[in-house]
Amino acid sequence: MIWFSHGFLRFVPVLIFSFSGSFVRALPAPGTPGTAVTAASDSLRLRLPVIKYQLENGLTVLLHRDTTVPIVSYHTWYKVGSLNEAEGITGAAHMLEHMMFKGAKKYSGKDFDHIIHENGIVNNAFTTYDYTGFYQNLPPDKLELVMDLEVDRMSSLAIDPAELLKERDVVKEERRWRVDNNPMGLLRELTMSTIFKQHPYRWPVIGTMEDISNYEAPVLRRFYEQYYVPNNAILVLVGDIDIERTKSLIQKYYGKLPRKALPEVKYPDEPPQQVQYNAKLKQEVQGITFNVSFRGVPLGHPDSYALDLAAQILGSGASSRLYKRLVYQSQVAAQAFSYHSNMKDHGVFAVGVVLKPNQDMEKPLEASYNEIYRLRTHPVSDKEVKKAKIQAMKAVVDELMTVDGKARALASAEIVTGSYENLLTDIEKYNQVSPADIQRVAAKYLNTTQRSIVVL
Repeated sequence: MIWFSHGFLRFVPVLIFSFSGSFVRALPAPGTPGTAVTAASDSLRLRLPVIKYQLENGLTVLLHRDTTVPIVSYHTWYKVGSLNEAEGITGAAHMLEHMMFKGAKKYSGKDFDHIIHENGIVNNAFTTYDYTGFYQNLPPDKLELVMDLEVDRMSSLAIDPAELLKERDVVKEERRWRVDNNPMGLLRELTMSTIFKQHPYRWPVIGTMEDISNYEAPVLRRFYEQYYVPNNAILVLVGDIDIERTKSLIQKYYGKLPRKALPEVKYPDEPPQQVQYNAKLKQEVQGITFNVSFRGVPLGHPDSYALDLAAQILGSGASSRLYKRLVYQSQVAAQAFSYHSNMKDHGVFAVGVVLKPNQDMEKPLEASYNEIYRLRTHPVSDKEVKKAKIQAMKAVVDELMTVDGKARALASAEIVTGSYENLLTDIEKYNQVSPADIQRVAAKYLNTTQRSIVVL
C-alpha cells in the first residue's frame, strides 16, 4: 500500500508496503531503558543509547535495548530504491521487495508465511525512492528464528519465474487501486514528474503499468545480486534484547555472508528551475485540487528544519494560516495543507488545496500565492514559531515512543544521512530556528520561478 502524509513529514513522502501489520504503542515505564530528552540552557538533545558496529563483510548493525514491552523490532533496510532504476525498469525495486516473500533456498514462500504467523510475528516491507526496508515485530525468544529467515532470503532468494508472473498481477492490481483508479494517487505522480525533469525521483516508486507488465526474472536477479548484500544493508534491532547474545547471533548468522562490490551509480543532476512548471490532470472528481510545489532540501540539510517549520505554519492543522483562510474564513476549500518531505538527494515543499464542489480555483490559488509571499517577505510571529517548534519536536519524540518507531527512525537516519546520531540532534536544531531563518529559507526556496502548479 502507499503511505502519504499531508502533514508534518521528516522522512520520505511515499512508502509502498507489501503486507498489512499492526503496531504496539507504549510509554516507557519508570526505570526502564528508553528515550530521554535532556535540556541544558538553550539546548535540547535526544539521548538514545545505541551500539553501532560493522561486521567484516560490511553489514552495519545498530542495537538499542528497551525493555518497556517484551517485543523486539527487527529491521533490515537495503540502500536500494527507485533511485537505482532506469527508464524501462521502473518499479523493479518494489517488485523485488514482493519477491523477497516468495521463497529462498532454505524456506519456501509458504514456509516463510507459516513460520511468521505461527510464532506470533508481525512482518511487513516497504519500498521508497531511496531504500527498501523489511521488518518484523516479534517475541524476544523468536530472535534467532527470524535471523535464520532473514539471512536465507538475503543470501539465496529464489526469484522463481512462475511466482514472478503471479506477483506481477498482484502489483498491477496494487497500482490500479493506489494510483490509476485513485485521482489523488495520479496527482502525486504528476507532481513528482513535474518537479523533477532529470532525477530518478521523477518516476513512480511502484513503476509504470507498462514496466510492471514486462518485469523479467533476470532484471530482478541483477538488482538482487547487486544490492541485497551485507555491505549495502543496515540491520537495526530495538527492544527486549540481551546485547552480547544478540551480537553473537548476528556474527553466527550474518558473519558468513560475503562482501560484494557495489555498482557505481551516477544520477543525472537536476538543473536549477528557472521558470514555473505547469501540469493538469483531468479525472472524474467533484472538485478541483491543486498543488503549489517547490524543490526542498534533502534529509539532514541545515535548511531542512526551518523549511519544516515554515510548512507547519503554512498548512499543518486547523490553526494553520492556509487552513484558517481557505477552510474557515472563505469556506471554499474542504482541505488545505502544506508539507516538506525529505529524500536523500532532494526534498519537496508543497502547498495543497482541495476545493469544495463547484468552486473556481483562481481566488484560492491567489490566496495560496499570497500566503507563500507573506512567508517570504514578513517575519512570522514568535507565537507561531513557538507553536510550530512544539509540533515538530513532538512529532520527533512521538515517533520514538515504540520500539518499532525507534527502529524506523534509527534506520532512516543511518541510511539517508549516514549516521543515526543525526536523529539525536533534531530537537535541538528545531529549537534553534529563528523567525529570520524561516523567512530566509522561504525567500531562498519558495520563489515564483521555482514553483510547479499541478491541477486536478
